[in-house]
Amino acid sequence: MLVSVENLSKKYSRKSDYAIMDITLHGDAGEIVGILGHNGAGKSTTIKCITGMHPYESGTVTICGHDLAKEPLLAKKCFGYVSDEFALFEKMTGMEFVNFMADIYQVSAQERESRIEEFQKLFALGDSIYNPISSYSHGMKQKISLMGALIHHPKVFILDEPMIGLDPHTASAVKDFFRKHSDEGNLVLFSSHNLDTVEKVCDRVYIIDQGRILEEIHMKEFKEKGMDLEVYFLTVTQRVART
Repeated sequence: MLVSVENLSKKYSRKSDYAIMDITLHGDAGEIVGILGHNGAGKSTTIKCITGMHPYESGTVTICGHDLAKEPLLAKKCFGYVSDEFALFEKMTGMEFVNFMADIYQVSAQERESRIEEFQKLFALGDSIYNPISSYSHGMKQKISLMGALIHHPKVFILDEPMIGLDPHTASAVKDFFRKHSDEGNLVLFSSHNLDTVEKVCDRVYIIDQGRILEEIHMKEFKEKGMDLEVYFLTVTQRVART
């Protein structure tokens, strides 16, 4: 098991309601796992707790065998993370940022050169990689964030709404990369409210609403039954809203 989350709960203040409650999910090598929910359902809070960006009140997060609370550095070395808000140093050029990330993860000069070449083919930044990030469009910032998160070839790749701002060609290339990365024995875990992306890409899907996991869906079995993810998602979340 590359990622194991057990009974994870988080609130933002002592008096507030829980933002997420008893979240349990897992992901293993060779999988693409999606967390699907409406805006405000608890997707980003879950992702930020799994990556250690937010502390949590209870539960455990284990990444590649390392308890995030007890061995945070070892756990964080095992994953690459792209947020929905872009954590970038905009005075750097794209190349400086990617090399900065490679230095943090102690990627050798030979390895980083090979990976940057691979990513340039995938994301097609061209000579723009030598320009300041402050000059980048939204989509270009997304691309350079992906490159920085992947430079150390992480076993676990975690993303929050990864397709926002990508043009159709790049979005298709990213989806293909997800499958390639998982087929190499790695895990891709991402949150999304985009039903089409989740349905086409994921092996398993967790539906989250009002801070709780409602369903775990194995997409192969789901499709074999001829079920429609959009209809099922709307039915499940509306049922919870009525209770």
